[in-house]
Amino acid sequence: MTIYIGSDHAGFKLKEAMKHYLKEIGVQYQDLGDSRYNKNDDYPIYAEKVAKAAAKNKSFGILFCGTAQGMCIAANKIKGIRAVVVHDLDDARITRTHNDANILCLSGEKTSKELSKKIIKTFLFTMFSGEERHKRRLKQISRLE
Repeated sequence: MTIYIGSDHAGFKLKEAMKHYLKEIGVQYQDLGDSRYNKNDDYPIYAEKVAKAAAKNKSFGILFCGTAQGMCIAANKIKGIRAVVVHDLDDARITRTHNDANILCLSGEKTSKELSKKIIKTFLFTMFSGEERHKRRLKQISRLE
């Protein structure tokens, strides 16, 4: 499976570092931008690209921006997306097992490279529990407009 990644200027450095890590752990990815550092870029552009690709291909995405909050807000506007801001390994695990999150949003300003690696690995390799209560809640979320 190919995952989709993107960042604005505030997440660009972390995204570039994590591209090397994704290769290291054998994860195929497609970088949907920005392809170069641009201090005037706008995060909703990349959030939309990554979220639409992940939704269409039933895959995962990773978004990087300053706080990760803006990317998360924008990505969650796309139908079928459950984007989450994650700050630790427990969040990464629970957002997958309980919420079947499909977009990971990381802070380029607050999350170290080492912690980002651990979060990414936990997020990508943790399966949704499939428990009935979680399925029920996801159906309820999918009906929201």
